[in-house]
Amino acid sequence: MKQPDVETAVRIYYSMVEISNKEIKELFKVGDTCAVRMKRKVRDEMAKRGVKNYYPGMVKTSIAFEVWGLDIEDLERRLKAIRRLKLNDI
Repeated sequence: MKQPDVETAVRIYYSMVEISNKEIKELFKVGDTCAVRMKRKVRDEMAKRGVKNYYPGMVKTSIAFEVWGLDIEDLERRLKAIRRLKLNDI
């Protein structure tokens, strides 16, 4: 599994309350099977917390990022630094 692109991760986090396989695949550049496994881990955590999702086939974005170890504050800081240093074109 590839590390997510910082800009993509921040965009998905703030624009999607819930995410599906499509966003997981975009974020991590993985296939369907891996996306389903990753989503299953998030669903398990949501069940432990008693959190329901709005749409079938989707999981809460904030919980997904926690389960996958993505720190949104760190990602935001990195994105600001990339833009400040004009490293977008690398």
